[in-house]
Amino acid sequence: MDAGQRSDPAAGKARTTVERASDKELVVTRTIDGPACLVFEAWTKPELFQQWWAPKSFGLSLISFEADIRTGGTYRLVTGHPSSEQPMAFFGRYIEVTPHARLVWTNDEGGEDGAVTTVTFEEKDGATQVVVQERYPSKEALDEALASGSTSGWGEQFEQLDHLIVGLDAEA
Repeated sequence: MDAGQRSDPAAGKARTTVERASDKELVVTRTIDGPACLVFEAWTKPELFQQWWAPKSFGLSLISFEADIRTGGTYRLVTGHPSSEQPMAFFGRYIEVTPHARLVWTNDEGGEDGAVTTVTFEEKDGATQVVVQERYPSKEALDEALASGSTSGWGEQFEQLDHLIVGLDAEA
């Protein structure tokens, strides 16, 4: 990906933008059609998170999501793929949890020098702008993440999140 911006053309009016903001930072933005309280719940309730997190086109399954979502709490995600004999675990700790507004966590599976992810939720007129900032320890670490494709699912993930929120909002 270039250092510039890229949008998800399939998303229609609710576009996901992915921008390399600096040598070490990736920023993903999307406006989700629903209130911040519901969008935040979709990020923090395991039964909701599991419905949207894994991009379906990747063939990934989210086997489990265990989380103690509070400042100082921990999380562990386990994913599986048909081409892999072993599941892959992602884990870390929550640095900050501000309900309906902000989540900050570490990505510790790569050791102490993993990325730090910050997600903010800002509601306006019944929709919520979600901004994900992933700060990597080095330019090389972000380059590697981009080259591996591990950052390429954001458009599809947010599309899945948007569909989930619209359904939940209709039930409320």
